[in-house]
Order: sequence, then structure tokens, then C-alpha cells
Amino acid sequence: MKACAYIVGPPDGPGAALTHIAKGLGFSTVLPYAGPAAAEAQSQQTPLLFFLFTEVANVASLKPVADDIRFSASRRLRFSPLIYFAESPSTEAISSCIEMGFDDVITMPFTSERVRVRIARLIDHTQVYFETPAYLGPNRRVSMASERRPGQYRRLEIMRSALTGVNVLRDDSHAA
Repeated sequence: MKACAYIVGPPDGPGAALTHIAKGLGFSTVLPYAGPAAAEAQSQQTPLLFFLFTEVANVASLKPVADDIRFSASRRLRFSPLIYFAESPSTEAISSCIEMGFDDVITMPFTSERVRVRIARLIDHTQVYFETPAYLGPNRRVSMASERRPGQYRRLEIMRSALTGVNVLRDDSHAA
């Protein structure tokens, strides 16, 4: 697959395991995450980027990285899939990932086939995203966000492709 997987986490232990999984899935490039500028430069070579996060003790510590990606000026970065890998995350950890706009949380077992199926759901299919000043991510949060934050929001339909990257198919603004 002509896509780049960025591993967000330590280079050893879970990071090394996630690197091994990503290489086995056929990503053309697998790199340690080195910031949004490096990711933007990489997007010129491989238009579709995936950000694979390793498990951490405090999921909230991932917010600065998730925000750098989700609120990037670059369409290729902001609509890139964010996936959190955790052995058995708590309900609070999963909720935090949802609130940060992660596309998926994958739990054990991390078999190649299981991960491949989950990743396949994120490309070559229309995805609906929801955006407020503090959130950008999959639409599963629409009802929660509109209840908590009345006001304007955007509903976006996107399509990710390994060949062309991210395409915005529809962009609607709404006033609540």
C-alpha cells in the first residue's frame, strides 16, 4: 500500500511491535513520528499517512500530538487516520481517544488480519467527520458534541485513497 505509517510512541517495546505490524501490513514507509513538519514533507512522497499510537499510561498525554495533526492547516494531515493500539484500554482511555478525534482504538489481539480489516474500513470509503472549534474527527461524536457545545459546526464527507490521499467530497456548515 502506498501509504506511510507513523509510529507515535517509544521505538522499543510497544513501538517496535507496532512497527513490525505496520511493515507486515505492507505500508510502503514506516517511520517514527517526528512532528507535523516531517509528516507534511512525507505527504509529498506518500499522500496517505496513518498515525499509529502505542499504548501510554496517560492517554491525555497524546492530546498535543493529536491536536497538531487534527488541527493542521494541511488537509493531508488533519484528515489522516489516528489509531490507538492498547492491550485492554479503560473506558476512560477510549473516551479520551474519541474526544481527541481518533478514528479507531484497536485492542488485543493485534493480528495482521484483524488490523488489516480495521485499516481497510478507513480507506476507499466515504467517512463523515464533524468539526467544532475544539474537535475534528469521526461523526460518532456528533450528538455528544452538539449537546455539549451548541453553536456552529461543520459536517465533512471525506474519502481517503492510497493513490490520491484525502479528498473532501462535501463540506457543510451548520448553526445549531
